[in-house]
Amino acid sequence: MSDVVQKLWGFCHTLRHEGIDYGDYIEQITYLLFLKMADERGVELPEGCDWTALKEQSGTDLTEHYADLLRTLGKAEGLLGDIFAGALSRFHNPVNLKKLIGVIDETEWTGLDVDVKAAAFEGLLEKAASEGKKGAGQYFTPRILIQTIVRCTKPDPRKSRELTITDPACGTGGFLVCAYEWLKAVTGGGAFDRDLAPRIRKGTYFGQELVERPRRLALMNLYLHGIEPEIKLGDSIYEVPDSRRFDVVLTNPPFGTKGANQAPHREDFVVETSNKQLNFIQHVMTILKPGGRAAVVVPDNVLFADAAGEVFKVLCEDNDLHTVLRLPDGTFTPYSPGTKTNVIFFTKGIPTDHTWVYDGRTNVPGITKKDRPLTKEHFAEFERCYGEDPNGRSPRRPEDSAEDRWRSFHITELKERDYKIDSLKWLRDDSLSDGDDLPAPEELAAEAIDELEAAVEELNAILEMMGNGYAREE
Repeated sequence: MSDVVQKLWGFCHTLRHEGIDYGDYIEQITYLLFLKMADERGVELPEGCDWTALKEQSGTDLTEHYADLLRTLGKAEGLLGDIFAGALSRFHNPVNLKKLIGVIDETEWTGLDVDVKAAAFEGLLEKAASEGKKGAGQYFTPRILIQTIVRCTKPDPRKSRELTITDPACGTGGFLVCAYEWLKAVTGGGAFDRDLAPRIRKGTYFGQELVERPRRLALMNLYLHGIEPEIKLGDSIYEVPDSRRFDVVLTNPPFGTKGANQAPHREDFVVETSNKQLNFIQHVMTILKPGGRAAVVVPDNVLFADAAGEVFKVLCEDNDLHTVLRLPDGTFTPYSPGTKTNVIFFTKGIPTDHTWVYDGRTNVPGITKKDRPLTKEHFAEFERCYGEDPNGRSPRRPEDSAEDRWRSFHITELKERDYKIDSLKWLRDDSLSDGDDLPAPEELAAEAIDELEAAVEELNAILEMMGNGYAREE
């Protein structure tokens, strides 16, 4: 797998001289991989759109044929049309396109294990993400974190014939892919019975994505795993959802609190706010089935921002907010290294009685790309504390954490704090008393910006309350 990734990635650097960036490159590989695998599997494509016909071309005939092929496939029905909808060629030099076709043609992709060929594709996504903000970082959640969330929530279609899993901000499909990989692992490699197999392939995994490119990558990513998901292209917050509800919601909404600078006009949102993250939480509450469970990644500023208390009050009244995981600093390195983040776990239809918080951040060295990368050990104790019950109902004890990182807070304590979840802290931060061990400047700056943004939002809210009909006298 690593050889395949290195070969494909090495060629990416060549294409950058042609003005093809990392995201464009991954997208073009998406198209070409699909064509190669369709050829290996004998999938019938529109005339002239198959891999063999593409390989036979050269020179300007090749670039013209490739562009025409993408337009034709984009008009096809079903998953094929979804993957190629709006697809455009980024190649101007036919020599480079010919070389990439040759690189892909060297590997028999369907002869590889599903996990291996998918991992090669995801390896490219991760490399693109790590190259900076112009890569796929804004759509990419660390796989180690996703795997922990999936192991805790156990999205198991075998438990119910109608079980559905969704990610309303799915990016390139990381949560959906890991949910399927977890299922394969617990079933001994995907040995599904005759009734279950077709339902898992088509009818279990759903999503929505605002941006066309990551949606396309998600479709291809899941296709490489043998899954045909339904992933809508659209805005999860400002578009009213249909009547479909889901058993499991796993999501990491895009960082940043501002939406379209106005509150969505949705009757299902109890709290009116323009804060995008808080609206995502309200959206998740809407699309969950009664008894359904969710895990949502949220940055710290959402926990203390204006309207946060109101949203979490509603959340706790209508859902069991049973667990909060405070993530280590730098979890999203290298894409958003200064962002402090958490995961909230809740079950719909049961009011909150106790909320357990695991502090995986205080006095934990920050994550770095090379010296201190994120590993599964960062979450091993949390997973043991969380327990086997996906709804957080396993027996829990503070002493299950050797360093006192696991505490329970009664709902009355949340009310006393106006439901500001960020205030549920108890460990002393040693770095604050040691001048030689202060957080990195970018972390301090990011924290200061978060607090200033929250303060500005609260001031704006006050001005809006006071200013309805108010006009400054000249």
